Amino acid sequence: MPVPVNHPKPVRVTAKESAYLQLQQWIIDGTLQPDEKLVDTDLAQALSLSRTPIREALQLLEAQGFVEMFPGKTTRVTKVHKEDIVHLLPPVAVLQALAAELAIPNMDSQSFDMLKETNKRFARAIKADDNFSALKIDEEFHQLIVDAAQNPYVHNMLDHLQSHVRRQFFHNSLILTAGSYDTHERIIRALEEKDAAEVSRLMKANWIRTIDELTAPANA
Repeated sequence: MPVPVNHPKPVRVTAKESAYLQLQQWIIDGTLQPDEKLVDTDLAQALSLSRTPIREALQLLEAQGFVEMFPGKTTRVTKVHKEDIVHLLPPVAVLQALAAELAIPNMDSQSFDMLKETNKRFARAIKADDNFSALKIDEEFHQLIVDAAQNPYVHNMLDHLQSHVRRQFFHNSLILTAGSYDTHERIIRALEEKDAAEVSRLMKANWIRTIDELTAPANA
């Protein structure tokens, strides 16, 4: 049989990276619950890895605020506090706004087609009350812009912050609304018009509005 050549190539990761990515995902989606005790031998068995990459992964997760390690005692998943969203989203808003400004000279017709199609899928998910898909697609939309910015420092900082945003959304059942779709449409237009000031304003407003929506029920 002919050997296919145009197929996706697997991304090689180290055992530490593999453990880190899987444990982070389990913490974000609640498979590993807040305050849950983590035993490296159990995790090593579950992931078919040795204890060394598990311990290295846990150290990385501690540095990022996902676990707490008490040497000689225990390691636990950190708790999730909904009020932290008020502190988390403003720096996300600023970095997302900067990414949008930096993306302007790198956007082409294919980039805009991808943004528009992604936002259409986002709208369909919201209309179907598919909150999980809406959150994932919203992240796709913003990641397209971050990638277009071509700035590894902004990318890395946002990657760290976005992981905590995802955790907040999972644990607090946070829901995006049609207002985000409308703002996305205006962001696309501002990018097409190369209006750096407007795209920055819209991007910040998008995230700050999310804070208002998420905190409104508690203040009602």
